[in-house]
Amino acid sequence: MLVRDAMSTMVLTIGPDHTLRQAARLMSARRVGAAVVLDTDANGLGILTERDILNSLAANQDPDKETAGTHTTTDVVFAAPSWTLEEAADAMAHGGFRHLIVLDGNEPAGIVSVRDIIRCWAPRHRHAGALQA
Repeated sequence: MLVRDAMSTMVLTIGPDHTLRQAARLMSARRVGAAVVLDTDANGLGILTERDILNSLAANQDPDKETAGTHTTTDVVFAAPSWTLEEAADAMAHGGFRHLIVLDGNEPAGIVSVRDIIRCWAPRHRHAGALQA
């Protein structure tokens, strides 16, 4: 199975000036664990995850003053829609993260998460286990 088959095409894109509270509200409303941060002036594409927001709160930072741009990961590993789920899982395991921005050319086409991969793999492995029993 390929990344294009598992990824979420509902990409939440925010700007670097969004506060962490604004980002958290948007992520919660869309039920996503990450947002693509588009900074046309500086870094291009980055990612802000729920873990980034959690780390900021744990450091007693004010979510109404802290911005997405300050907490964005800009050293991003991107996936291609044609990658296998195994390739995506390997990249996540190697890098220690749970989300990959999927690029089609230079544009974000989606996000694939560990949850997406598990969702795709679980039925296949359940079925394979039933055949072996």
